[in-house]
Amino acid sequence: MKLAIVAVGHRQPDWISAGCSEYLKRLPPEMAARMIEIKPEPRGSKSREQLLAAERSRIDAALPASVRLIVLDEKGDDLTTLKLAGRLEQWQADGRDAALLIGGADGLDPALKARAAEKIRLSSLTLPHGLARLLLCEQLYRAVSVLKNHPYHREG
Repeated sequence: MKLAIVAVGHRQPDWISAGCSEYLKRLPPEMAARMIEIKPEPRGSKSREQLLAAERSRIDAALPASVRLIVLDEKGDDLTTLKLAGRLEQWQADGRDAALLIGGADGLDPALKARAAEKIRLSSLTLPHGLARLLLCEQLYRAVSVLKNHPYHREG
């Protein structure tokens, strides 16, 4: 299974990009992941709905065919690292590639949320966009380390 982290937003600071790259390169080949950055729609005089629809079009164009969509959403399932590891295992057994979507400043278009196979949240806290990316990358690596019985994650 290949993973794609699809994130709407501007170029991130070097320390965010470096951190994400570091965690993603540690993933095993059978769960290789990449970051896909989506340019946010310029605000101008557009409504929120117009902004989200334009970003949805860009996201749709960037998504691989028949991919499992997982939306990061504040109302999504609150997972522990062990539960995320279990989800990764389920997604891998499904046989499809997976895309984890991180919305921009205004979130994600409701149509994308409706198409998602799952909604998960990273935290009950409000996180800066770049930090959410980095946290997701680290947690994916941590969840894979659980599945591989690697000592990176220590429970208890």
